[in-house]
Amino acid sequence: MHIHTKTCSDGNLPIEEVFQEAKSRNIDLISTTDHDSIDCQGRAIALARKHGMSYITGVELNVTFHYPEGDKDVSLDFLGYGYDIGNQELKGKLQLIKEHRARRARQILENLNVEFEKEGIEKFTEEDLRKIEDSVDGVFGRPHIANYLIEKGIVKDKDEAFDKYLVKCDVPKYPLSLAEASKLTRNAGGVLVHAHPNDPHGTSLVSITRDLDEQTNVIEKYMLQYIDGVECWHTRHDEKTTAHYIKFARKHNMLMTGGSDCHQKPLLMGTLDIPDWVAEQFKLTPFLRS
Repeated sequence: MHIHTKTCSDGNLPIEEVFQEAKSRNIDLISTTDHDSIDCQGRAIALARKHGMSYITGVELNVTFHYPEGDKDVSLDFLGYGYDIGNQELKGKLQLIKEHRARRARQILENLNVEFEKEGIEKFTEEDLRKIEDSVDGVFGRPHIANYLIEKGIVKDKDEAFDKYLVKCDVPKYPLSLAEASKLTRNAGGVLVHAHPNDPHGTSLVSITRDLDEQTNVIEKYMLQYIDGVECWHTRHDEKTTAHYIKFARKHNMLMTGGSDCHQKPLLMGTLDIPDWVAEQFKLTPFLRS
């Protein structure tokens, strides 16, 4: 229930191949959750039907969460499930975010050129921007710029691209609040789930605290009214994290979800041991498609 595609996000495989791979791994309930994009959901529903799978509409929304106690803004991810793909309010907002991503990418390249000038590296041109855009199947993001930096021989890998350039040259993402993400998803008939809350290497509450009790205190104080569940199982959650978030979700009668967050780099679909009762939660809802 957490898979990205090359067609509409930053996965490594086109959506058709994602579903072929999922079928070969005997996955019978699936949701593709591309970043800030629902453009592939119609295709996903048709492909799930073709392969005999049950499907739940999905999306991963990046939220700018204001943490009052630290008086700072933190980037967090939330998964929207079960919404109506024809909802105009949701579609309109995601189009605005897509347009902002394109402007952001251009500004990042301008910032890169400032660094390149200091180092005597040839500046990026409109032609370079066009080549990067041509490499994007889904939503334009910093990973696409990182790949181009590698291709040009400016850095050796993505870690160096981010450490040396892309963190320093970053431009803020579209400032979607948690309240707005919740309203958009729920108004479209869906639910909102906190994604990978304790991911040590990703967009998570680790940026506020590594203590699990403190993380769930943050959720209790500032998020409960806006979310319907938490992603307990994730490829970068250890057993202690999963157990902690299951206990927390049960305390608040919330949905518990799990997913590999597979970008096909490597192929992780179906490798997590998620109990069958997790799927049963969704069989009781009106938005499961089969």
